[in-house]
Amino acid sequence: MTDNMTHANPSKNRTPRHRAREFALQGLYQWLLNNEEATKVVNNIRGAHGFDKADGEYFADLLRGTIKQSVELREVFTPLVDRGIGELSPIEHAVLLIGAYELKNHIEIPYRVVINEAVELTKSFGGIDGHKYVNGVLDKLAAQLRADEFAADKKR
Repeated sequence: MTDNMTHANPSKNRTPRHRAREFALQGLYQWLLNNEEATKVVNNIRGAHGFDKADGEYFADLLRGTIKQSVELREVFTPLVDRGIGELSPIEHAVLLIGAYELKNHIEIPYRVVINEAVELTKSFGGIDGHKYVNGVLDKLAAQLRADEFAADKKR
């Protein structure tokens, strides 16, 4: 882990689901850098300090599902990024994977919540303006994956 993963300044008001996303981000970060198997990453993260305050079931769904669908998730958001996937920071890459996974697979979560959570993760763990980039990409992705919800929201 890099310093920005271990010494982040996460928001004080963290729900168990937000914590699950934070731990999923850490797991994806490890997976992206070390190419470890999902089960090993899940087991490593479950032993982390503070994991007991996270929604463990949602964490496992996010991490395993995102890794399993990573190729197709990248195919969905690659046309929306202005650089090659390899040029994204590992944090931006991981957050975009999580956001794309939630937009695609968790339609019970409003797209605005998915985007807001992704922005907060990027603010906590990413570079200075990474959150703006993630916001823009996921907003375009929401317009595609959640067209009806997106259109209804824009009419308000």
